[in-house]
Amino acid sequence: MNEVINSGALNFASLLVSVVVLLVGLVLWFFVNRASSRTHEQIELLEAMLDQQKRQNALLRRLCEANEPEKEAPVEQAATKDNDDEFIRLVAER
Repeated sequence: MNEVINSGALNFASLLVSVVVLLVGLVLWFFVNRASSRTHEQIELLEAMLDQQKRQNALLRRLCEANEPEKEAPVEQAATKDNDDEFIRLVAER
């Protein structure tokens, strides 16, 4: 008689353990799935931001190229620098 009762208790205990493991697994799956979804959304937002930054950089390059001064100006500055050096050489030291 004890053997029949004990085997029923063991079946119930194994069923209870199985249900608890199943519930823990479902809870873990829920949190992992939720984290994965949030990560996917963040990746999409970062990719959109990267695309916008690339567009802004291209626009900024075009604006900078359009507003570039002419190439002749640095040559004139170099000539005035040489004249300034000669002037400094003529000044007497104290």
